[in-house]
Amino acid sequence: MMMKSKDNIRVAVLVIAILTAFGIQADAQGRPTPRRHTVTEAEPLNLVKATQSNSNARVSIQVTNGRRIIRSNGLPDHAVGRFPNRGNPHRIKAQNYSFSMPMTPRVGQSKSISRSSLFGVAVNGVPFDPGTAEVWKGNRRSGWHYEALGGAISLGLDSNYAHVQPNGAYHYHGLPVGLMQELGWTSKAASPLIGYAADGFPIYAVTATVNGAVQKMTSSYQLKSGARPRGSGPSGRYDGAFVEDYTFVAGSGTLDQCNGTTLKTAEYPNGTYAYFLTEHFPVVPRCLVGQANASFSKRPR
Repeated sequence: MMMKSKDNIRVAVLVIAILTAFGIQADAQGRPTPRRHTVTEAEPLNLVKATQSNSNARVSIQVTNGRRIIRSNGLPDHAVGRFPNRGNPHRIKAQNYSFSMPMTPRVGQSKSISRSSLFGVAVNGVPFDPGTAEVWKGNRRSGWHYEALGGAISLGLDSNYAHVQPNGAYHYHGLPVGLMQELGWTSKAASPLIGYAADGFPIYAVTATVNGAVQKMTSSYQLKSGARPRGSGPSGRYDGAFVEDYTFVAGSGTLDQCNGTTLKTAEYPNGTYAYFLTEHFPVVPRCLVGQANASFSKRPR
């Protein structure tokens, strides 16, 4: 049954009141208001050392009825940084994840990952979430989104390039260093399987075997040259502080616009499309070539 307009208004007012009671500002739709930032320059990341051990990790991977189901509590079994920390006020908490994806995904038209969705999930059950909610001057319509790994805004990332959401969800914004070490990743060999994207295609990190030789897989995104356009947006040169500082240049790297390519791997000897985490932007892909499953939505279901 559809809610009447007055009911919608009452709900929005109630949500705003609840958020305000907890010290959180909200807009007319009840969404938390983005923080207002005016910084325009990228900075080196100051990563929090991963010194905190965790023994409560839970993950299971099952195949049923042509689908792969990954259930986890979102806690990694590798060391993490201390949370809360100076750049991140949240404490890690167990989640209740159940991700579903097809065993035989299909390549279609590429689609950008919405900011309300996850890119994928690692084999340890921790999600990949490359985007941030931080925008220029807190204006969602500005068209300028701060890059999580750009360093302009401190997000309290640990040495796994991960941090914690307000609900306690630990998630990766970049290379999951601790997981890669656990899986035995080395630059001299093809990457082990790192995870699965929301459309079901596999995720690897940095290296692959191509034409019989181990090769570094590289992004085809480049920093734009010159200065950002004058106007209502941020000033300064394109330096990586914002996602929009980068542009895709086909053929400048080994990977396509979604940071993927088709190749053979140990898990897919007959060949597959696969995504790669790279050393440079976007690091974690920002689009999908297949259909994302609704289980990767960050909104309550």
